[in-house]
Amino acid sequence: MRKSGWAVAAAGISSLVLLLTACGGSSSSSSSAAAGSGSTSTPTAGGGPSGSVNLPSPGTQVLIIERSKLGWVLAEANGLVVYTYGGDSKGGSPTCTGVCGTLWPAVTGLPQAGPADTLPGTLGTVSMPNGAKQITYNGFPLYTLKGAGALSTKGNGMDGKWHVIKLSSKDVIASF
Repeated sequence: MRKSGWAVAAAGISSLVLLLTACGGSSSSSSSAAAGSGSTSTPTAGGGPSGSVNLPSPGTQVLIIERSKLGWVLAEANGLVVYTYGGDSKGGSPTCTGVCGTLWPAVTGLPQAGPADTLPGTLGTVSMPNGAKQITYNGFPLYTLKGAGALSTKGNGMDGKWHVIKLSSKDVIASF
């Protein structure tokens, strides 16, 4: 059976999304050992020359802009919405560790914005107590809510300290 042009394009996009999701990953591990806490910045643009796509390196966490019921928010490539914690300070070490880190896993890896997204802020990393790199947005460490499904924003406002990163539709670039 012959596929239409749209079916081939949809299959190709689906394969790319699965590949990008598989390349990124969030893990949460924390320890009480002390380590230096430097903050570094990473370029926020993905993709390559017009018409080509650069696949992320292993250990890269691709962050994208997704539409949720709260509007446009920052999320991992797999659709998990990311949060900031009111107990953290800009450029400081992450403070959600131990039991807190079990419910709110840190977003770790090398940050990269999705190729179709332009983030108005800066992605970076900060050292966690165990030496791993936690991804930051505008200097604030990022977390996900354990057990939340894709595009779920149920953690927003929890305990008055957890907040999604709301963005504007102008931050989404039409790539078609």
